[in-house]
Amino acid sequence: MSAVSVTANGTGAVDAQAAAGEESAGFDIEHAEATEDFETTGTPFVDNPKMSARNVNVYYGEKHAIMNVSLDIGQNEVIAMIGPSGCGKSTFLRTLNRMNDIIPICRVEGNITLDEEDIYTSGQDTVLLRARVGMVFQKPNPFPKSIYENVAYGARIHGLAQSKAEMDEIVENSLRRASLFDEVKDNLDKPGTGLSGGQQQRLCIARAIAVSPEVILMDEPCSALDPIATARIEELIDELKEKFTIAIVTHSMQQAARVSQRTAYFHLGRLIEVGETKDVFTMPRHQLTENYITGRFG
Repeated sequence: MSAVSVTANGTGAVDAQAAAGEESAGFDIEHAEATEDFETTGTPFVDNPKMSARNVNVYYGEKHAIMNVSLDIGQNEVIAMIGPSGCGKSTFLRTLNRMNDIIPICRVEGNITLDEEDIYTSGQDTVLLRARVGMVFQKPNPFPKSIYENVAYGARIHGLAQSKAEMDEIVENSLRRASLFDEVKDNLDKPGTGLSGGQQQRLCIARAIAVSPEVILMDEPCSALDPIATARIEELIDELKEKFTIAIVTHSMQQAARVSQRTAYFHLGRLIEVGETKDVFTMPRHQLTENYITGRFG
């Protein structure tokens, strides 16, 4: 996500809001970068966080893409991040396992912890971090390997299996958790790229959970899928929250309402509102949240 798109899309949102004759509940979004005392509406913090972000700022060169965001992600919850295109939700998601590190012009400031340990310390091993905080991307990206080797890849790198039998168990359990094993058990030696789009995405989820992560980040995991495949992924998310903490970015408000317990609304790089999903969608407390949910912009 580029900082340029944040500015461009945000301008359109402001124009739509102005056309509707609305004001933004005490927050002038047009001067967001100059507003240092803005506070997120709702309940961004929880009693038992798995991950915590405090005063996080993200820059792409001179462009300020994420502005002073503070947010907790609770143990074994699904939190959905929503907002207009270019609002910063995917950029923020990528800070949670340091995926932004691969962008040379990106700079992250603030504090992000996993189990109260700072993930941005100089001694942090990002390979190990990304094993603990896995990621599923918008477009399914299976490796050009067999179904079996796709799932076994991470476990093999991290030395999680001492024998072929142990690896077989990891692969089968991961595919079962991803609700895919029964569909592919007779074709584990076939290329993962030969599966349907929905199956490929579930294969990528199996690959992510094979290394026993604690958190799974999902960046619009259903945007390229048909409604049936989307329903399978959503059912899977509901099952996985029993074992994992999940943060999902989605453009679908319906999906956020179906799969998440808490929802965070982003706009122009700011975290505008956070709360229980049912409350955010039925009784939004901030005018910008209400404008987005009711379709006035987005």
